[in-house]
Amino acid sequence: MLDTIIGIVVTFVIAAPLSWIAAVAYRKKVYEAKIGTAEEKAREIIDEALKTAETKKREALLEAKEESLRAKNEFERETKERRAELQRYEKRVLSKEETLDRKTEALEKKEARLSIKETELDRLKHEVEEFHERQLQELEKISGLTSEQAKEYLLKTVEEEVKHDTAMLIKELDSKAREEADKKAKDYVVTAIQRCAADHVAETTISVVQLPNDEMKGRIIGREGRNIRTLETLTGVDLIIDDTPEAVILSAFDPIRREVARIALEKLIVDGRIHPARIEEMVEKAQKEVDTMIRESGEAATLEVGVHGIHPELVKLLGKMRFRTSYGQNALKHSIEVAILSGLLAGEIGADVRLAKRAGLLHDIGKSVDHEMEGTHVQIGVDLCRKYKESPIVINAVEAHHQDVEFQSIISCIVQAADTISAARPGARRETLETYTNRLKQLEDITNSFKGVEKSFAIQAGREVRVMVIPEQISDADMVLLARDLSKKIESELEYPGQIKVNVIRESRVTDYAK
Repeated sequence: MLDTIIGIVVTFVIAAPLSWIAAVAYRKKVYEAKIGTAEEKAREIIDEALKTAETKKREALLEAKEESLRAKNEFERETKERRAELQRYEKRVLSKEETLDRKTEALEKKEARLSIKETELDRLKHEVEEFHERQLQELEKISGLTSEQAKEYLLKTVEEEVKHDTAMLIKELDSKAREEADKKAKDYVVTAIQRCAADHVAETTISVVQLPNDEMKGRIIGREGRNIRTLETLTGVDLIIDDTPEAVILSAFDPIRREVARIALEKLIVDGRIHPARIEEMVEKAQKEVDTMIRESGEAATLEVGVHGIHPELVKLLGKMRFRTSYGQNALKHSIEVAILSGLLAGEIGADVRLAKRAGLLHDIGKSVDHEMEGTHVQIGVDLCRKYKESPIVINAVEAHHQDVEFQSIISCIVQAADTISAARPGARRETLETYTNRLKQLEDITNSFKGVEKSFAIQAGREVRVMVIPEQISDADMVLLARDLSKKIESELEYPGQIKVNVIRESRVTDYAK
């Protein structure tokens, strides 16, 4: 039994290493076979890659040759075109040189002819002067008067005739000029009104807010008046709550503040919650809404007129003019109308239309802040235009549109004329009673100041003045000169819209009685 176990152990000891050696040898053969196969595949891959690279190389060379050939053909084609163009230019230059040579030759011949004619004219002028001198000496011998004495005699003889003829000529020329001017002016004004007719609001310092019922008045006033005080403090507007049914009146000279208060109050009425905190919130929202409205109004004005490149601050000031009125005429609508009229007039006379529109749009820009700053709207507008780098032509148009300074360009004259047309056309403005009566009184005072005037009457709302003269002092010929002098003095001393007709009347009466 022991021998058997020993034999088994010895056999296991001997067989185990032999098995391991055999396994190692077998794995070695397998690995060597795999390595050989891998090397063979690697060589095949390398050969295939070399073949592919060679093919790619040949294709790249072919493409490069084709590209080079195309570039060469394109270059040759462009060269031929450039050469042909240069030949055409050369022919044109040669043709122009030949034309210039012919013109130069013709001018030289013309100068030579003019030189000969000038010499001949000088000779003839000298002969005429000698002949005139001889004739003058002969006349002095015949008349027994010197030339000075003859002049004085002739002047005395024809003075009255010349005065009469001059008056008649002035009357005729003035009548023709007025007919032509009236015709053209009427055409311009009619065209302008047709193209630029706009609605105008009446000048006012109050706004009315409608209420759903009279109970809302108590809620607006609030406990011990706290709501109304808050609203007046935040907006700077006076709220007038009286017996007017279902209405509250907002009073303020600043139209923008009045608009903010109106919008805020309407929002509060719709919301229904009226207390100081809510009032403050609604006023802030209304302020933002009005600011947006101002900006959009300014931008809309520039787009309507077709003027671009204006500084944003000036655009905003234009928008503020939406809430500004003058004699009942809306300032922004007036500026738009003046801009369009300026463009039309500039187009008629061949001036710069765009520059005329720009100057017309900005001519009253000072009115947007004249209640906030010291000075006239003209001076404020000039300062604003200089601040925001407007051109000198525009600045002069703004400064001269009320004839405070001299016109420096035709654009300034156009803007002044357009401003007058816009303000003077029917329905554009309404005057206060005081201004109207003062103008009529000044008109009559000016006409009464002339010598020979007996009475004068301003009629037709100041558009006509009838002047009664003393017939013994003013002749029919003198009437023409007097009417002209009256017109000039009225133009220089009186400000008025449109034109004033001066009607001079001379009447002689003889009375007798049959007994």
